[in-house]
Amino acid sequence: MLKPQTLERFGVFAECLLVGIWITLASLPLVTLPAALAAGAAHLRRWTGDEEGGLRAFVADLRSAACRGWLVGVAVWAALALVWLDLAIVRAGLPGGRTVGVLGVLAAIGLVVTVLRACAAWRPGSSWRSLLAASARRTVRDPAGSLLVVCGFAVIAASAWFAVPLAAPALGVAMAATLAVERRAAAR
Repeated sequence: MLKPQTLERFGVFAECLLVGIWITLASLPLVTLPAALAAGAAHLRRWTGDEEGGLRAFVADLRSAACRGWLVGVAVWAALALVWLDLAIVRAGLPGGRTVGVLGVLAAIGLVVTVLRACAAWRPGSSWRSLLAASARRTVRDPAGSLLVVCGFAVIAASAWFAVPLAAPALGVAMAATLAVERRAAAR
């Protein structure tokens, strides 16, 4: 028979997987990805704090985050498109292309980490502009935490490479890892 502590840990993992599926479904329009991540983070924050939550609370958070969060989604996809263009230039063999390519990839990683950390810090009524500015500072000032977020994102990439359906629940695990990084940074 499993100990209650073990069952509780499985419960957290199961909730992360469920939230990953909710995030995936909510972010199908693509521009709602930051809002879906923020709503998922809010749900996990409530769930681990023994507060009332569920799908209705997730949807309410999603609506609240999407009010201005869709603009963040558009900006993120535009920035990632610029990185893709940058990598196309690198493949064309232009002089200095490799250096520009490396800088572009590092900028994309920094952007993803900043957005994930902003989503983890989101609360209803928060300003996305101030969240992104603060998370950009934390991304630079907390390199160990940022590396942990990158590793969480690598889990999603590995899951998607292994089996595409595993990427959806892994989003919840990556959001939980980002929440843990934010709590770690706040504790210091």
